[in-house]
Amino acid sequence: MNIRRPRQRRLALTVLLAAVALAVSAFPFRATWWGGWILAIAEAGIVGGLADWFAVTALFRHPLGIPIPHTALIPANWELMAARVGTMVGDRVLTTEYVTREIARVDVAQLIARCALAIEPSTVESMVHVVVRWAADQVPPQAADDLATWLRRLVARTPVAPVLAEVLEVAQRHGWDQRVIEALTGIAVDALDHPQVREGVAELIRDVLGTYRERMGVYPGWLIGVAKVFGLIDHDRLVAALHAALKKFADDPDDPLRRQLSRMIATWPARLRDEPDVAARIEAVKAELVDSPMMTKLLGDVATGLHASLIADLTAARSELVLWISAQLERARHAVASDSDLQQALDRWFKAQAVTLVERYQDRVAAFIERGVHALGPEGAVRLVEEHAGDDLQYIRVNGTVVGGLAGGAIYGIHLLLRSW
Repeated sequence: MNIRRPRQRRLALTVLLAAVALAVSAFPFRATWWGGWILAIAEAGIVGGLADWFAVTALFRHPLGIPIPHTALIPANWELMAARVGTMVGDRVLTTEYVTREIARVDVAQLIARCALAIEPSTVESMVHVVVRWAADQVPPQAADDLATWLRRLVARTPVAPVLAEVLEVAQRHGWDQRVIEALTGIAVDALDHPQVREGVAELIRDVLGTYRERMGVYPGWLIGVAKVFGLIDHDRLVAALHAALKKFADDPDDPLRRQLSRMIATWPARLRDEPDVAARIEAVKAELVDSPMMTKLLGDVATGLHASLIADLTAARSELVLWISAQLERARHAVASDSDLQQALDRWFKAQAVTLVERYQDRVAAFIERGVHALGPEGAVRLVEEHAGDDLQYIRVNGTVVGGLAGGAIYGIHLLLRSW
């Protein structure tokens, strides 16, 4: 660009000097019709060339350094130019209608499908491994303590009753409460299958009965002793009965006790929302747990354990976390590549987000462009226009000389015709 512009200026100057030379050459023959016609062409070309030189120069600077009014237009109006460029981009280019029309021409669905097909599973796993390792390296050693502190503050300032009510309603709506009951009861049943656990429960029953017998009077205590002697109170039989009851509770959805428990759970969301004393008791228990040293230690141990497990997993030859994330992304990639409905949904979502971004940040983009042009300053604005329009402006000078000469020749020809009549 810097090499071409002096060349275009030399061309414009050469054409102007050619017009001057033609005028000098034709001047001695101005008395003849052809000499006068050539002289008129040359003179008009000189006037046109000089006029366009003045016009082009006046855009950027004062011609010949003379501060003629209404010259050096760009340096004098560069701030206004910056504002108008930003306004033009914001109000006329980045409009919702224009962006919507242009985005509608792009087949985002096919573009997404091609990108999904082009990605290799090994590439996905490698990228996930790099990103997860980088994220793990950014976690400082004290992150576990910070996480525990953050969790305690979050739990402390969040009312538990509304959250618990919502969780219970969602669980009941999806049947998760029954699954939890079955899972917990199943764990208890499986535990009672182990001899050590059965012996522990039997020992607990013996302790409870012994304590109860000591607190009772002589006659009730004597009756319990007689019942034990005759085998009416058998600890192993009680444990077996408990095991059978729990198994029936877990396997039978119509078990009366289980149905009663379900009905009781169903009343809790309303109670948590409508009964202030219930919510207050829940909050009191929460506050006591949050402030207890046991909960603080538990949260710290959980956060530390999670951090240590994460680092150990990522340093292993085959990270389970990386494999799991990669599997989810691979499943999503296959869905995007093969599901046309999903592709169309993504197409609509991306286009809607693009329009939303334009509507939200239209003024900021316009202001950003305005500040960018304003930062150029008067000299930078002159250079910017010269770099992008300098060649065309020099051709304007050439055209001015040529068109001026042709116009002068035509006018002089009409003059000759009129004089001959």
